[in-house]
Amino acid sequence: MSELSEFRADTRAWLEENCPASMRTPMVENEMISGGAKHRSPNPDSYVWLERMAGQGWTVPNWPKEYGGAGLSMEEYVVLLEEMSRINARTPLTGMGTIMIGPTLLEYGTDEQKERHLPRIASGEVRWCQGYSEPGSGSDLASLQTRAVDEGDHYRINGQKIWTSGANFADWIFCLVRTDPDAPKHEGISFMLFNMDQPGVTVKPIRLISGSSPFCETFFDDAIAEKGNVVHRVNQGWTVAKRLLQHERSGIHTMAAAATATKRAQTGMTLPEAAKHYLADDSGSISDATLRDEITQHGMNERSLSLTQRRTVEESEGGTPGAATSIFKFYGAEVRKTQLELQLKVRGTQSLGWEGDDLFTQEERELTRNWLGSKAGSIAGGSNEVQLNILAKRVLSLPD
Repeated sequence: MSELSEFRADTRAWLEENCPASMRTPMVENEMISGGAKHRSPNPDSYVWLERMAGQGWTVPNWPKEYGGAGLSMEEYVVLLEEMSRINARTPLTGMGTIMIGPTLLEYGTDEQKERHLPRIASGEVRWCQGYSEPGSGSDLASLQTRAVDEGDHYRINGQKIWTSGANFADWIFCLVRTDPDAPKHEGISFMLFNMDQPGVTVKPIRLISGSSPFCETFFDDAIAEKGNVVHRVNQGWTVAKRLLQHERSGIHTMAAAATATKRAQTGMTLPEAAKHYLADDSGSISDATLRDEITQHGMNERSLSLTQRRTVEESEGGTPGAATSIFKFYGAEVRKTQLELQLKVRGTQSLGWEGDDLFTQEERELTRNWLGSKAGSIAGGSNEVQLNILAKRVLSLPD
């Protein structure tokens, strides 16, 4: 038996013994753990599963062991995902700590920063949020105006961020601030980490058309960042910021979610299941040939994206690809929106539910909200237009 086959056998046995039954079902949104204690899953098994997986280093399997990972090779990581998928195991931990700031600190952080922050991310102890966009500085992010003034052993921060996902539940923030207002706009920015639970930090959730409030306005009035929490170098934060976005857009975490049965669009039924439930005749067929073709084409597109992500991750030998990651962000947002549009189409008028238990099921009401919320996918994390510009300039080398 090869070492990889032995690893697969051991992994399969461990998962079978340790994964609770309720963690082998499609993810329920409010049971998802992103770290910290400000938002708690109502399912105790979520924490049993998190603790067991963290003990294995499998919340961040390809991180070094000294920082809470398992040090898996890419081949072993893929095996782990496959074995989790086999039993429909949920991802135990998600969020900006594992998919954004963690990988960035592994690349740019000091030894002290890694030792301080990475194990607490891997264990789910701390939840992170992102301080990038500002009013007037969205797609043109480098025009940001939040200021950080050097006061000896710390920086004093004043300004405002917007669309700060999960800020109301976050313990820490990774934030872009202007440290040299006289430098060219890309060169006077620093990348800092600081605690959200301090005087001078105010968070106001923004209610969206979907009825939820995943985004926030965040205000800094003399907030403090320690000197030791500047990542990389002062005034060179733009380099770190761009790399972090490549980690976000790489699709590694999306591949993991797809491989571990969490991608049912939070509707309870996959698209083919919904089509059969709402439209199939007595023979189990869907008479609308056009809709059949649309569903089939979407399934092919979704599968192609997943396979491309996997191939890219495997070829990267554990690293994160560069500018090409923008294709995952762009196309992934389009696939997600198409999936929900088709989910609505197969349900007909049952897709219009907002309230009323006697008229619409909970699943139907959630679908309506998810469809509305999905519209942000082509804007959040960098708009589709920005992604296409990156691909044109950095991948295809087209002129400005």
